[in-house]
Amino acid sequence: MKVILNKDVKGQGKKGELINVSDGYARNYLFPRNLAIEANATAMNELKNRDAALAHHIAEERQAAMDAAEKINGKEIIIHAKAGSSGKLFGSVTTKEIASEIESQCGVAIDRRKISMNEIKAYGEYTAEAKIYSGISASVNIKVTE
Repeated sequence: MKVILNKDVKGQGKKGELINVSDGYARNYLFPRNLAIEANATAMNELKNRDAALAHHIAEERQAAMDAAEKINGKEIIIHAKAGSSGKLFGSVTTKEIASEIESQCGVAIDRRKISMNEIKAYGEYTAEAKIYSGISASVNIKVTE
């Protein structure tokens, strides 16, 4: 019997998968526990629609990420920081500061955990990598000034 899983079932498959199981296993275990539904024409149509909607949402997210990467790729972000007489900063420039400056200067919100860079402890120009989406990243130039 072909069934569509409503939840993950150990040893059988993940939620939303179409699997083939014995009739007794389906009627006595999967159906009473609401772990699966029978794969009739209506259920198959719903599964196809759900898969199409998921693919559409993923495509939209990917396009939005590409647009955001295009906006910030190669941009120069200016960060003002205080330093001592030797030019060494009090503390360092963090990814949180960089994320907030990218949002204010470019209008793109990026999570601070998605930004990777070397430690910034002095004035100068640096480069940071922002991973926006799976396989999509952007390079940002950072200029630390007084």
